[in-house]
Amino acid sequence: MPRSPAHKSAFAPRFRRHAFGWRSQPAVQRVREATAELQKLAKKDPALAAAGAVLFLEKVSPALEQVDSSSGAVGTAVNLAIEACARIIAEAPVDDRARDQWLDRIWEAHQNDAIPYIERLGDHWANCAHPASARPSGRIA
Repeated sequence: MPRSPAHKSAFAPRFRRHAFGWRSQPAVQRVREATAELQKLAKKDPALAAAGAVLFLEKVSPALEQVDSSSGAVGTAVNLAIEACARIIAEAPVDDRARDQWLDRIWEAHQNDAIPYIERLGDHWANCAHPASARPSGRIA
């Protein structure tokens, strides 16, 4: 089967360190857009979407470090994105080597999470590591 061409994600360039300054609304919008992009891609190419989800998890916290999160909107958007990313990663049909590499990258991002935006990723860790434990409904608890 021919390999699909590399996907050029729209979200990746927008999620650079301190990309949003202190304003929360643009950050919330970009997190939602990234999540939608990954979910749409997962329908066409689940493995590529999972690689994108890993990249998102690596980039999101550094991009949001200076955002005013007092309203809770940013945290809510990121938590919903984490759920979606974990589901995408868990459902990706990849070999153990690729999954282990993703988990190493996610673990590193989790450890370097200065402002704990992706701390809830730990709630989904087992399902990312062992996709057979993901629930048939696609929801990971």
